[in-house]
Amino acid sequence: MDIAVSYHDSLTKLQALDWPAEGPFDRLDWFALLDKPLIAMAEGGGDRVALALHETDDGLASLTNWFSFTWRPLGRELRLLTAIASDLRQRTHRVTLSPLPEEDGSASQVEDAFRDAGWLVLREPCDENHVLPVSGRSYADYWAARPGKMRTTLKRKAKKVEVEILTHFDEASWQDYQAIYTESWKPEEERADILETFARAEGKAGRIRLGIARADGVPVAAQFWTVEGSTAYIHKLAHTEAAKPLSAGTTLSAALFEHVIDTDGVELVDFGTGSDAYKRDWMEVNRPRYRLTCLDWRKPRAWPALAKAMVRRLAPHNRPS
Repeated sequence: MDIAVSYHDSLTKLQALDWPAEGPFDRLDWFALLDKPLIAMAEGGGDRVALALHETDDGLASLTNWFSFTWRPLGRELRLLTAIASDLRQRTHRVTLSPLPEEDGSASQVEDAFRDAGWLVLREPCDENHVLPVSGRSYADYWAARPGKMRTTLKRKAKKVEVEILTHFDEASWQDYQAIYTESWKPEEERADILETFARAEGKAGRIRLGIARADGVPVAAQFWTVEGSTAYIHKLAHTEAAKPLSAGTTLSAALFEHVIDTDGVELVDFGTGSDAYKRDWMEVNRPRYRLTCLDWRKPRAWPALAKAMVRRLAPHNRPS
């Protein structure tokens, strides 16, 4: 079977194609928001696979930004993925891919494809992903299993704020979110325009769940979620420092959990990446995310990275004291 590999720095024509999308970060319209995409695509036998990449100072890397929960190939045909990996050796000495999930086999599949294509592949954990399998529970069942401190906090503080949950994009509410974020403990958003464009598109598609908590009519906490298929994704959350004693964030989170579990009927809640301790109170499963560093050992530019990798592997894990 003939396989054709091509490269595209514009997604305009590709967006008309029927690509699989397992989540918000698998869609071409998401990648179109990011800077300088390079889409490597293989086609053959009526199937197609693509890797969303971009150029770096040291080779190619997965096309992501701080907002991405995950990255994986678009399409699952191993022979086409291997064809892309083989062709990439003509373009670069290094391909760095992350954050890859393994619960769907993506990390192993990509690793196998690049190894079969002649790359030396280094695999390492790079992040973690906290999720909640709902497992048929109601919100009341889920909440009854939360830590006692959380349940007590909500019981004491819930009446101190009013909560609103929107299922469409609303200009005034988004301005409230931005104002709350500015006054929160969070660092300044990098490329906040990407987040807003994404939120508008999710609102138009009916997937947005935007929560605002107010105390005496003043917005004090905000959260941006989306619901897609049977999964709810928690993208951003913030509360003002002045409102911290109100525990408005806990009240708003509880309201959104109740909405996506009892109203939307989701089967999974995904809290994105990060090792924040508070996520363990809300979530029940921690899934690893992986980085694959693929090096073409035949190219001199790959040798410094190869040498560093060998040193790390040869170094003893436990040095004598």
